[in-house]
Amino acid sequence: MASVLLKDLTKTFKNVIAVNNMNLEIKDKEFLVLVGPSGCGKTTALRMVAGLEEATSGEIFISDRLVNDVSPKDRDIAMVFQNYALYPHMTVYDNMAFGLKLRKVPKDQIKSRVQDAANLLGLGELLERKPKQLSGGQRQRVALGRAIVREPKVFLMDEPLSNLDAKLRVQTRAELIKLHRRLGITTIYVTHDQVEAMTMGDRIVVMKDGLVQQVDSPMGLYNKPVNMFVAGFIGTPSMNFIDAKLVKTEGRYTVDAGSFKVMIPESKTGKDWDKYDGKAIVFGVRPEDIFDKAIAMVPPTVENTITALVDVIEPMGAIVTAYLTVGDHSLVATIDAETKMIEEKDMEFVLDMEKTHVFDKDTEQAIY
Repeated sequence: MASVLLKDLTKTFKNVIAVNNMNLEIKDKEFLVLVGPSGCGKTTALRMVAGLEEATSGEIFISDRLVNDVSPKDRDIAMVFQNYALYPHMTVYDNMAFGLKLRKVPKDQIKSRVQDAANLLGLGELLERKPKQLSGGQRQRVALGRAIVREPKVFLMDEPLSNLDAKLRVQTRAELIKLHRRLGITTIYVTHDQVEAMTMGDRIVVMKDGLVQQVDSPMGLYNKPVNMFVAGFIGTPSMNFIDAKLVKTEGRYTVDAGSFKVMIPESKTGKDWDKYDGKAIVFGVRPEDIFDKAIAMVPPTVENTITALVDVIEPMGAIVTAYLTVGDHSLVATIDAETKMIEEKDMEFVLDMEKTHVFDKDTEQAIY
């Protein structure tokens, strides 16, 4: 297997910096996800690792081997594309075997590898079919099988599930995770879907405008985002952001949002907080950390309770999505379905202050 190292990797297209000074180490057997909005540079970074794009500057190492000037076919990688890229006139068997035939692998080895990969992916009965006779999920598995038979050091996957319907995407996602555990091949996976990133990655790289914003485990990103972009990108529904002021009173810090006040737990504050006293900040709270006071998982106190108008309630089964108004501020909350909330009525809600966030309004960096 292999590790992948990117050092000061940069790619520019005319005056546009697609990837800006990217430094990243992908460990052996790791499943690493690059995630971010369209145009953030994630696919360009993947294509540079594959050799399909030439780096403007920086170095790419695969297994301690510098591969900047190595052709794609000699990098010992296999890439799975968004559009499957199957040959329509070939059978499933021939599609999976094609790359091995080009490399002049002996026929008995080709047959063995293709059969093993087909059995692994549940394609054993479909080897004589052509792509037009397959469903979208089956075509995606053929594309995966074609990569697996190569026995590469690194898998590169560029949004491989985006063409599947929602149900099949969830199913194939689980299959990919199991497949990675079984094969243990280092994998770099690109997606714009933060749910895919959270459920699949050992680590996640969040990108924006060509820059790496944060690299961490899924729960590390969720619990400790370094800035407002990461905080808003990770999590569904996204985090509520409220313009407020930080005020110190009798040694404690209060978030003063005008229409409500809540107190920061002492466990969250530090020595350098005095510079934010009286300053404008952005207060962040996730929808799942807002509770109906009547069924709150957090003990209600005057320090963590707010009164809000319930605008709209959307029953979602086990939970209810509630749209709330507090003065000039709008909040989204996901509440247990046991709630007795009533639309167009003021009700009390409890915030889990241990899980809230405060950001510097000017830099958008996390204060805690």
